Amino acid sequence: MNFTRWSARLPGTQRRAAARTDTPLSPDRRPDGSVPAARAEQLTDEAPPVPAVDDLPVRDVLDRVPALVALVHGPDHRLAYVNDAYVTAFGTRPLGEPVRDALPELDALGLFPLLDQVQRSGRPRTLKSRKTPDGRSYTFTCTPVTETGSGGDRGDRGVLVFATDVTDHAEAAARLRASERRQRETAVTLQRSLLPQELEEPDDLRVAATYHPGGTEAAVGGDWYDVITLGGGRTALVIGDVMGRGVRAAAVMGQLRTAVRAYARLDLPPHEVLQLLDGLATEIDANQIATCVYAIHDPNEGRLVYASAGHLPILVRDEKGTVQRADEPTGPPLGTGGWIHSSGSIALSPGSTAVLYTDGLVERRNEDLDEGIAALERALSGATGTPQVVCDRLVRSAGVTPDHDDDVAVLVLQHPARKGAEAELFRNAALELLGGVEAAPRARAFASGVLTSWRFPTELHDLGVLATSELVANSLQHGTPPMRLRLRRTDRRLIIEVTDGDDHLPRRRRAEPGDESGRGIAIVATIASTWGSRRTPGGGKAVWCEFVLPKQ
Repeated sequence: MNFTRWSARLPGTQRRAAARTDTPLSPDRRPDGSVPAARAEQLTDEAPPVPAVDDLPVRDVLDRVPALVALVHGPDHRLAYVNDAYVTAFGTRPLGEPVRDALPELDALGLFPLLDQVQRSGRPRTLKSRKTPDGRSYTFTCTPVTETGSGGDRGDRGVLVFATDVTDHAEAAARLRASERRQRETAVTLQRSLLPQELEEPDDLRVAATYHPGGTEAAVGGDWYDVITLGGGRTALVIGDVMGRGVRAAAVMGQLRTAVRAYARLDLPPHEVLQLLDGLATEIDANQIATCVYAIHDPNEGRLVYASAGHLPILVRDEKGTVQRADEPTGPPLGTGGWIHSSGSIALSPGSTAVLYTDGLVERRNEDLDEGIAALERALSGATGTPQVVCDRLVRSAGVTPDHDDDVAVLVLQHPARKGAEAELFRNAALELLGGVEAAPRARAFASGVLTSWRFPTELHDLGVLATSELVANSLQHGTPPMRLRLRRTDRRLIIEVTDGDDHLPRRRRAEPGDESGRGIAIVATIASTWGSRRTPGGGKAVWCEFVLPKQ
């Protein structure tokens, strides 16, 4: 076919033609575009003549274009033309043949359906960065063209294929994506290495946790969680979120998590732990802010005592399925400084489930945060099963997927309602110590009777009675009323605890041969598996020790 009969219907062509018609001719040109001889001689002396754009041969222009150009026409897309750059890239192509036979490389790139779309719609379409078999990348633009007949009428429609080599850009983009992917993998690896590899298993709680990094490098943040057994049957639970993304946020998270474990060993109330963390967060990075919830569970009290630094509220589902939200008190995030944190509490009775989580689970764009928390409450109200099952159900209900735009951490704990033979393994006994010389003998007799009823071996029975005697004697000598003895057994240990009204904590010291006191705590530390002391919320202290039970 005659290539010169094709005219490209490109945007702006008609406007430029109209502009040429309406614009007055230059005095240096005749109506036919030629230049008078005198003026031509003058132009020759000044500079070589420049041909008008309309005078340039289309084929010559396209053959010189470094981009790949092909022209197809008709409903079956027969090849009308390819330029020199196309021939150089893919070899000589037979003109007049259907494009599926003439240009098989376009079929491999999925370009044929695009030709149909352009021909039907009359609008240009673009495919970005498609890689050819030779490893080069091209961006293809397909533009509709119309064949003009000899009488000026429009003939068959065709498509002009214009392919720009974007290999350098594609390779640069691939290198950038690879770099971002490596950075994300580094951040995720660091994040996971700083999280607990295995959760501690408290005697009185069942726990499970999960962490889902975000789907992009920017979404890998500083979410963390932890479970810390404090001794005396108590357990600390913590979850937090460092504001920021990438390796830096994960590194700050690791420092805060390590600090939480260290402060937890001091057995301080939750608000005092957050107070210490607040100062540490400022020292680590004054520009880094983190939210955190630190909670302590004591099975004897049936409550979860907590403090919150700008974190989302704990949710608790009771045995009947009613969900309660622990809203107050909540202080500002860690690192802001100048705030005195306080502790609150929420019931966690046997059969209850508590959920601690980060904002990635409930926060969505264009949606109020309270709506996300309310949706989580509804999901929790119907979630039953083990902590891991509940954890997985909550994550699924929130629509968390591998390409989620934020990282997510969830910590689920259950206080089981034990019945039957299992309930026999978890027992409590308490005695109020009224003081006086008869308090110690009464405590020993009480402990002996309880340990006998719990069917402990003779050796463990005797060690338990001795530890009770020493702890009570220490309280009688150094403490003040009210005093109380509490014995607790789990499936793994025996716990003996004595509380009194004096907040001076005992310490282990070396007693000299002539000393008449100072040996009680040393004896307890020697015979027990572990021991410790803490201040109680209402004033006073608790001193405790544990014995690991022999495996059945």
